[in-house]
Amino acid sequence: MKNVYFIGIGGIGMSALARYYKFKGFNVAGYDRTPSDLTRELEREGISVHYEDRPDLIPADKEDTLVVYTPAVPRELGEMVKVTEEGYAVLKRSRTLGEITRGQRCLAVAGTHGKTTTSTLTAHIFTQSGEGCSAFLGGISRNYGTNLLMSHTPTVVAEADEFDRSFLQLFPEIAVITAVDPDHLDIYGDYAHVVEAFKTFAGQVSGTLIAKKGTPVGPEDTKANVLTYHYTDPGADFYAIDPAPDACGYFHYDLRWPGGILKGIRVGAPGWVNAENSIAAAAIALTYGLDPEAVKAAIGTFEGVKRRLEVHVNTPSLSYIDDYAHHPAELASAITSIRDIFPGRRLTAIFQPHLYTRTRDFAPEFAAALSKVDKLILLDIYPAREEPIPGVTSEMIFKDVTAPEKVLIKKEELMDYLKDEPLDVLVTFGAGNIDRFIEPITEMLRARL
Repeated sequence: MKNVYFIGIGGIGMSALARYYKFKGFNVAGYDRTPSDLTRELEREGISVHYEDRPDLIPADKEDTLVVYTPAVPRELGEMVKVTEEGYAVLKRSRTLGEITRGQRCLAVAGTHGKTTTSTLTAHIFTQSGEGCSAFLGGISRNYGTNLLMSHTPTVVAEADEFDRSFLQLFPEIAVITAVDPDHLDIYGDYAHVVEAFKTFAGQVSGTLIAKKGTPVGPEDTKANVLTYHYTDPGADFYAIDPAPDACGYFHYDLRWPGGILKGIRVGAPGWVNAENSIAAAAIALTYGLDPEAVKAAIGTFEGVKRRLEVHVNTPSLSYIDDYAHHPAELASAITSIRDIFPGRRLTAIFQPHLYTRTRDFAPEFAAALSKVDKLILLDIYPAREEPIPGVTSEMIFKDVTAPEKVLIKKEELMDYLKDEPLDVLVTFGAGNIDRFIEPITEMLRARL
């Protein structure tokens, strides 16, 4: 193959693969529906991206062209029709990642939440320790400004995405499972099938499986050695002893692990959620055999992941955080973490629901999580790959929210609404296009200081 063409190149996982093939010397180009920061960055790196359905722009020499697509792209898209009907070599994104990781020491992080931060921190530990790794990440590392790390070391860190059962293309040597919650029920149908998929993934681990204590995956599901981790449960193999935040919300703890106690860890990204994720990342690194002191030092220099508890404004009177949370469990964890970082302050949350099916399936759980803020500003549902479902709107969540204040508005009204809004701590939540508001909100708030 000389050419690699991506249909849906702007996705976080797809863009990492595009960068990988560009790094390897292939001719890389692709289509995406709308421009974004990711696609603009790809273009700056010399990758051609277009935003109209243009089958004529696909390389004509199909014998020398690999086409990679994401299942988020509709099958009736003209470009998809062309490559399937004309006999191009076509691979789904997950299969492509599986092929790349074969023959390498694959370290995979799976879970319905926490996997992006945990995999990014794992990659940072390996990089900072000098061991080195390549990494395909589901977010932009704030340390490196990218979702792809490249190394000549035959070790690869991969975020193992459960969407569309993608993670079943991976056969890792060491894997972590951070959480097994009901999600993607449009794909799985029910929670039992979610659990079944994670058990199948566990069965594909060859060396050590490190599961969050309490997840429904155990030794009976895999031939791998099974260890557990937890935030503070002393029944786990890896857990934090006396974790506590400092005045800025950065957590300090001692790590109990099978090799003893690693004292004096400080997590470089604030919030208890990042502390818990750091235990999982440390578990991978220590199980692999990295030096404990090097692991501790790297955790301290970790800056986090863009859109994961990312602080944009932070003063005693006005603060703004953005977070990717789009599942009730993620929202609940993020809100409690933000409360820890800013104790006693008034919390206003803007939430954009992601997918009609997820809203339909978890409306009561969303309402319960969002009721923990002081004021909720709820936006319309971001449809992503879905067509509207009759009767499914943000009102399904809104009606059951018991926060002291709440308002339901369209995203087009948001900036005007915020102009005169009294704010203390503001957070934006969501996996849709709410990230387009980060810069204008940040500019507006800085003008108030």
